Amino acid sequence: MIQKLGQVMLYVNNQDQSKAFWTEKLGFKVKAEEDNGEGMRWIEIAPPGADTTIVLQNKAFVAKMHPELNLSTPSLMFYTDNAEQLYNDLKGKNVKVGDLVEIPGGKVFNFADEEENYFAVMERK
Repeated sequence: MIQKLGQVMLYVNNQDQSKAFWTEKLGFKVKAEEDNGEGMRWIEIAPPGADTTIVLQNKAFVAKMHPELNLSTPSLMFYTDNAEQLYNDLKGKNVKVGDLVEIPGGKVFNFADEEENYFAVMERK
């Protein structure tokens, strides 16, 4: 029986740029960083205290090794306890953000990383 989601693979073109985006602009922490010396490098990141991590994989290397894999960006929804504060913080860091919208469940918005991959944030208190 599956008990929880452990990792999400995010295939990126520039791992260093992506690592900087997630750690410097979003406040994620690097949990692990591995390099097998043969082109396979992965960077595991997560928000502080999170159980599920994101693994930044080299898209070109994975495509070469496993051409059958779907390397599209996953649709991720992050939670925050203060959407307006996070929205303004990301805007102040020049992160591309969509409109902050009020829906029946709370406030939501989306943001893009440096490679134009979009992710969503929902306020959950």
